[in-house]
Amino acid sequence: MVTEAIARVDRQVVAVILAGGQGRRMGGVDKAMVSLAGRPLFAHVAARIGPQVAQLAISANGDPLRFAPFPVLPDAPARRGEGPLAGVLSALYWAEAQGARAVLSVPVDTPFLPGDLVSRLSGAGHAIACSQGRAHPSVALWPVRLRPRIESLFAQGERRLRMACEGAREIDFDATPDPFTNLNTPEDLSAAELILARGMP
Repeated sequence: MVTEAIARVDRQVVAVILAGGQGRRMGGVDKAMVSLAGRPLFAHVAARIGPQVAQLAISANGDPLRFAPFPVLPDAPARRGEGPLAGVLSALYWAEAQGARAVLSVPVDTPFLPGDLVSRLSGAGHAIACSQGRAHPSVALWPVRLRPRIESLFAQGERRLRMACEGAREIDFDATPDPFTNLNTPEDLSAAELILARGMP
């Protein structure tokens, strides 16, 4: 069972939930709105991350009202449909406007994120989370100072989060179940329902 970490808010860090995926393996549905234990996935992730940061936004296109009351960061028109790195870039502009020093990115389909995610990543500057021998570039802390570099990579045609995370420090989270498990299929969703029904994590 995952040891429940106490969430501590970092007033200099904001967060963005990356919710722009098309959910093909879920049948092409809006994955952010898929119900898990009676709540949409984005609400589970927001409940995990919200207490750890100063502000929380959603990176998504389409009707922003479905995410109320959270602010929604759509991709810039020239970057629409270009993947999660476009969402990170929009979030960096937003974080800079909020006066934050960094933005945490997390995927919308990771409902078991640890309560000490921000505190552990923020001590390492640019950092990405790891678990069970795997790095998770979509779960990363991006200092605002990196925005020009990410902008340059994007302009050069780079779309891979892993490449944008080159040089980032990898922070390992050892827990069961894996706190960074992605819910990609109906079977994954059923397994997550069972985990929650058992009171873990």
